[in-house]
Amino acid sequence: MKVTIQECLAEEEEEVIIRCRGIDERISRLLKALQSDQEKLTVFDGEKMHQVQLRDICYFEAVDNRVFAYLDTKVFEIHSKLYELEQQYGNADFFRVSKSVIVNLSKVDHFSPMFQGRMDACMTNKEHVVISRQYVSLLKVRLGLKN
Repeated sequence: MKVTIQECLAEEEEEVIIRCRGIDERISRLLKALQSDQEKLTVFDGEKMHQVQLRDICYFEAVDNRVFAYLDTKVFEIHSKLYELEQQYGNADFFRVSKSVIVNLSKVDHFSPMFQGRMDACMTNKEHVVISRQYVSLLKVRLGLKN
């Protein structure tokens, strides 16, 4: 794939043009990533409502029938189910790593192997998320490490 970048003037609107023979999974993921980069999510801190950029979320976690969004320094509640977030953002940088966690792959600093086929994802906020062994092979495919 050839990539061309042209800088535009400050007063011009930024534009992305994709020329392809067809929309395959790779192009679809790219489109989803571009769209989600500007997307905002409504989160809650008690009674307060906030808008956060989707790209700023490190991971989502479901605990006791509640879903939380973890950012670098803050944690907010979300009024969505984990499966809804996976359906909506799974083609972007978000990937389910266990029954209760979806990580933002662009916020993973590094992966480390663990015992019993599991992996550890060290996030950019220095938190560690365990990747269940049933998701490890899917993750390797997603990362292009395995066919």
